Amino acid sequence: MTTAELPVAAADAADDRDCYHCGLPVPSATQHFVRVDGALRRMCCVGCEAVAQSIVDNGLTDYYRHRDAMPERRREAMPAELQELGLFDHPDFQKSFVRPVGEHEREAALILEGITCAACVWLNENHVARLPGVSAIQINYATRRARVRWDERRIKLSDILAAVRAIGYRAYPYDAERSEQIAGRERRSMLWRLFVAGFGMMQVMMYAFPAYVAGEGELTPDIELLLRWASLVLTLPVVLYSAAPFFQRAWRDVRLRRLGMDVPVALGVGSAFLASLWATLTDGPEVYYDSVTMFVFFLLGGRYLEMLARQKAVRGVEELGKALPSFAERLGGWPASTDGERVPTVQLMAGDVVRVRPGEAVPADGVVVEGGSEVNEALLTGESMPVPKGVGDTLTGGSINVSSPLLLRVEQVGDATRLGAIRRLMERAAGERPRIATQAERVAGYFIVTLLVLAGATAIAWYLIDPARALWVSVSVLVVACPCALSLATPTALTVATDVLARMGVLVTRGHAIETLAKANRFVFDKTGTLTLGRMRLEEVRVLGERDEPGLRALAAAIEQGSEHPVAAGLREAAGGLILPPVARLKAETGKGVEGWVDGARWWIGRPDHVAACAGLALPDELAELAARGGTVVALASPAGWQALFRLADGLRAEAAAFVSRLAREQARMSVLSGDAPPVVAAVANTLGIADARGGMSPQDKQACIVHLQREPGVVVAMVGDGVNDAPVLAQAHVSVAMGGGTDLARNQADIVLLNENLASLGQGIDLARKTLRIIRQNLWWSFAYNFTSVPLAMAGLVTPWMAGLGMAASSLLVVLNALRLQRPFR
Repeated sequence: MTTAELPVAAADAADDRDCYHCGLPVPSATQHFVRVDGALRRMCCVGCEAVAQSIVDNGLTDYYRHRDAMPERRREAMPAELQELGLFDHPDFQKSFVRPVGEHEREAALILEGITCAACVWLNENHVARLPGVSAIQINYATRRARVRWDERRIKLSDILAAVRAIGYRAYPYDAERSEQIAGRERRSMLWRLFVAGFGMMQVMMYAFPAYVAGEGELTPDIELLLRWASLVLTLPVVLYSAAPFFQRAWRDVRLRRLGMDVPVALGVGSAFLASLWATLTDGPEVYYDSVTMFVFFLLGGRYLEMLARQKAVRGVEELGKALPSFAERLGGWPASTDGERVPTVQLMAGDVVRVRPGEAVPADGVVVEGGSEVNEALLTGESMPVPKGVGDTLTGGSINVSSPLLLRVEQVGDATRLGAIRRLMERAAGERPRIATQAERVAGYFIVTLLVLAGATAIAWYLIDPARALWVSVSVLVVACPCALSLATPTALTVATDVLARMGVLVTRGHAIETLAKANRFVFDKTGTLTLGRMRLEEVRVLGERDEPGLRALAAAIEQGSEHPVAAGLREAAGGLILPPVARLKAETGKGVEGWVDGARWWIGRPDHVAACAGLALPDELAELAARGGTVVALASPAGWQALFRLADGLRAEAAAFVSRLAREQARMSVLSGDAPPVVAAVANTLGIADARGGMSPQDKQACIVHLQREPGVVVAMVGDGVNDAPVLAQAHVSVAMGGGTDLARNQADIVLLNENLASLGQGIDLARKTLRIIRQNLWWSFAYNFTSVPLAMAGLVTPWMAGLGMAASSLLVVLNALRLQRPFR
């Protein structure tokens, strides 16, 4: 719609107070219209406008005529036909779940419906990865979440979704509500199948019981035939409905020429049922409807309990997606008026002022402009105690206002918020698969092939020994050895551990992080902001030139205005209230200093040796005497000579000494690598008892040092840092940890982020990581022991089919319950 049409459109649609497409209130300043059936209709946002226009353009206007209720969510406000026509490719619709990662590359967060085992994950990943234009796909078995990356010039998102659907699964744009709906649907469907199987099992057992207890010739042939037919009728729903998913997935695997875990199950159930059916029709010697129904019931029961445990494990991760409220109270006329209007959170923009009442969640990142209260940031940092907030303090979206109303000026919304960044990091971790999980899946694949060979050999052997038992013994082998437990052992434990760590304020952002952290034996620390608080305070200014001290503080703060380093923050704080001169051509050299032009003159500030090299000066005599007082010394110079030395001090973190002592007791070796002056670094290291302290290091020096350490056999290096200059070394280490208050670059490079900036939580994280590895090993050993014990027994004819089904279900449930033990110490 053109700008010239807007006044007319507004007049025509003046009576539309709610969005014609989704039914939400239309903000007064919004100007979005679509002509539907000849009448202009108001839309609340550009997303609804795009969707409605697509509906009209595709000739699907009948959707609006026939719908009898507004959709619960805007994303569902479309006819099914339109989804098939590629609406998912519309840029406005993709805003909430697709992000650009390059000029033409896009990445989407999806949720998959129909995933039941690791084989499904393998199938989807391999199928989608072969599509032209798809550069990466990673699926998390426990959460059913998928991360897909593609080149939009070569393939559309709708084509990827269609490819997933073609192999029997369904993919949706991820959101927390959709995830919960799918989980609820899975529970209901599984419960109904379980109920039918249980009911059929009890009835069939009732008819089978007389045959078990009756003596030879006590049952007449007519009665036996009647009982068999009655059992057949009751078994049919169990096989055709309760066990249907096993057959569907097995058939899909066969069509795709691969072997999944449902293949042996379907073979076992199908062959047992068909043999019983044949015996019923031909008056054969034996029928085993009771074993078939019992096996299906136990198998479904085990998988139902496993599903409940798995959904419970991932629920904590999903809570992050629900932290932001759906609506916010925006004060459009503030400060002249405090009247508010309820608007969808997605409509908030930077600069808006919103009121957050006690008990409400903060809808976006921003700064408090009025009021004082306490907020609970437990979901984001793991800190359960409320944090005081007043005018000028920052608020993080998703935190809960506890006591008094607050007025917040919005700075970041949607995916740009800190919560959005955390969610992306967690999705990245969920999509990556650690080496130990990949190895377990590969073993499970080989195991299925071996199992089928053993079942075939068993059938042949028993046919030669006792033909009447050949079928049932081979069925027992197929069922008892299904490697479900083997496939569940690793992903379930890692998912539970990730959830528990997140609740502690330790955010895992890479798939390998837990495994590697558990093995770390060499810890390397940055100093400022890591072992120290990173809140530098200006303690002393030594004037070396003609300018006065306030002028030098203002000049230093002006040159450092773009830096995220704690020293820069300390200098800016020291210049509070001063008028900063304009600075041009700022140029920062990471880890060394900053250069800028003020009033046509060139200035340098940073490490004294760096500034001396840039300005061509010898180090000032006052430097040694000032450095001897402790803290960090920063020099300021111009071509006219040295102008000032600034001494800043920082305090040690309260928990740093205890954390370092704990690592020392475990005989872990430690180092401090810092760009700060060597005496300052040595002082901090001596205080904490760390022998290896190296100061004056550039980012390249730190990286080279890590590479050198990694060459030592058996060494697993964990790097802890926070700054921009730590990013290369964080990427180089085997496992890296960034402080939550550090730079975005450091957080993105790190494998783990300490959201609460508490090194004690890292200590708990190490304990939990080690416990997780122990539990994974226990699960794997249990799975191997179960299979290596049960298979020979089944081959020997000592395990009936129903006992096999019970054993298989119990083994899967056991590994899940064992993984849930990780939650215990942290409740």
